[in-house]
Amino acid sequence: MGRLFGTDGVRGVANADLTAELALGLSVAAAHVLGEAGSFEGHRPVAVVGRDPRASGEFLEAAVVAGLASAGVDVLRVGVLPTPAVAYLTGALGADLGVMLSASHNAMPDNGIKFFARGGHKLADELEDRIEAQYAAGADWQRPTGAGVGRVRDYDEGFDQYVAHLIGVLPNRLDGLKVVLDEAHGAAARVSPEAFARAGAEVVTIGAEPDGLNINDGCGSTHLEQLKAAVVQHGAHLGIAHDGDADRCLAVDHTGAEVDGDQILAVLALALRERGALRSDTVVATVMSNLGFKLAMEREGLALVQTGVGDRYVLEAMKEHGYALGGEQSGHVIILDHATTGDGTLTGLMLAARVADTGRSLAELTSVMERLPQVLVNVPDVDKSRVATSAELAAAVVEAERELGETGRVLLRSSGTEPLVRVMVEAADIDQARSVAGRLADAVKSSLG
Repeated sequence: MGRLFGTDGVRGVANADLTAELALGLSVAAAHVLGEAGSFEGHRPVAVVGRDPRASGEFLEAAVVAGLASAGVDVLRVGVLPTPAVAYLTGALGADLGVMLSASHNAMPDNGIKFFARGGHKLADELEDRIEAQYAAGADWQRPTGAGVGRVRDYDEGFDQYVAHLIGVLPNRLDGLKVVLDEAHGAAARVSPEAFARAGAEVVTIGAEPDGLNINDGCGSTHLEQLKAAVVQHGAHLGIAHDGDADRCLAVDHTGAEVDGDQILAVLALALRERGALRSDTVVATVMSNLGFKLAMEREGLALVQTGVGDRYVLEAMKEHGYALGGEQSGHVIILDHATTGDGTLTGLMLAARVADTGRSLAELTSVMERLPQVLVNVPDVDKSRVATSAELAAAVVEAERELGETGRVLLRSSGTEPLVRVMVEAADIDQARSVAGRLADAVKSSLG
């Protein structure tokens, strides 16, 4: 059996890869590893369980709850809420673990299981490995009986508790702002409009009618066309788009122009510094961040720490050094003083709060950075293991970097899941970026093919 856990939990096609049996077995294993079920007398582990609106989440939730309760874990079922809400409630309620059923921005047939440890934190690799090992060990465990089995109850208070948390950490209200929210027919369809409205904004919603089948379907952070049109149509100050589980946020300014995660980070970094909340005057981002973001941070006198691709690596760097702000170009933004993971609703609220506080448009605020043209080429069917050792490829990269100078950048990255190499080139001129990317793609084919 290959490793079950990927970069963000266990994910696959629901009822094919991710079955009820697998969900139940993993939940039992997680109960033993994270909840220490049965490890000492008198301890009643507690788990918070939530899901996005996917149809498959209904039977997978039932399996997860059954597994946890059978292992002696009391379950608080919070229903359809965003991933960061489940993380927050896990910490706020002092639960031993949290479980979120979602495949994030993936299409409806997929689903996934994300586990959170005490405090609402994502799992380290070591904990995931222990859960997998416990799962592989099978049914050889002491099952509680009688009063020892877990009890299950709905925790409807979680909705208001999470919204109150979001409103409580805002630096200022949003009165006078008109905001369009695209909820991707996902987990934030109720939470996000409620939070923005309570904060004082005039709210227009699209993609906020989940039926279990339409999640991420032509809407949300992976399909911004509808949001761009709605912002212009309604004369809104800005638009906010979430993905299916609302752990990411992208935006649209009043002209209908897209605002990506790098630009959001730039705006929030300056806002936090102004309030004295940007610890060490440092922002954390991945190596995929646009060069324009790096140049902007340097110009503003802020330090930039770059990690490998994935919000988990951003979070690890933030926690290790105590940084306050980090994120990815894709819209995963982590504000560590108020969330243990990327929180799309919180990010959108903070971005809108900056617009309201300054009286400046989002377009003006994002002008702090110039997004340089970025070209990404996937080169399939190559030996990706030799990316770092091929002398021929190294020479091609050196030549490309010489041509681009200080206003460009090259990044070659092996795919984590497919037999391909990703070639990324940034330059001040889009034609130059395309030309250099094409030559490097040819070099990858000839040297690694």
